[in-house]
Amino acid sequence: MDLHRSSIILLILSILSPVTISMRYELTSGHTKCISEEIHANALSVGKYSVVNHNEDHHPLPSSHKVTVRVSSPQGTAYHEADGVESGQFSFTAIDTGDYISCFTAVDHKPETTLTIDFDWRTGIHTKDWSTVAKKSQVETMEIEVKKLFDTVNSIHEEMFYLRDREEEMHNLNISTNSKMAWLSFVSLAVCLSVAGLQFWHLKTFFQKKKLI
Repeated sequence: MDLHRSSIILLILSILSPVTISMRYELTSGHTKCISEEIHANALSVGKYSVVNHNEDHHPLPSSHKVTVRVSSPQGTAYHEADGVESGQFSFTAIDTGDYISCFTAVDHKPETTLTIDFDWRTGIHTKDWSTVAKKSQVETMEIEVKKLFDTVNSIHEEMFYLRDREEEMHNLNISTNSKMAWLSFVSLAVCLSVAGLQFWHLKTFFQKKKLI
């Protein structure tokens, strides 16, 4: 029971804490880097990316600083594709639960150059900009907090159903594995007894021929 309560507390903390992917990383010409994120079915996902211009005040980005971007589902369906761009954004609603992948490929260039990529990927309730909602609707702070809490509770509710389904799958898998192991043990025992019986019969026959017994 304590373990169950601890799991629920950890689940709530994980949902309330920031889980967005926001990173800056380097990418060499002609190379690819992929980032995966587990997204639940029917969850909204938005992302934006850009090649960092370290000399923004003096020069625009050179032609070598372009990337090809592909965002795909666990089944390989492309949700976003862009070829030779400096920046972009995407949004989609997940159809299936699983690991969604965003891949960035720097254009091939000689000599090699290193690009810096800014990437921000948000999923679920983290896709909502509540400060913008407040500005547009001019509602009171308490109402905004209630809306945030309502969305968080819904997210926790969906997450708990998802974990319950996963737990049931694991339980069924354990039962199936135990059953197979029991059959394997029975077959192994039968084979061992059969081999022992054949060895006994062979030795008995051998000794009888030698007239030792």
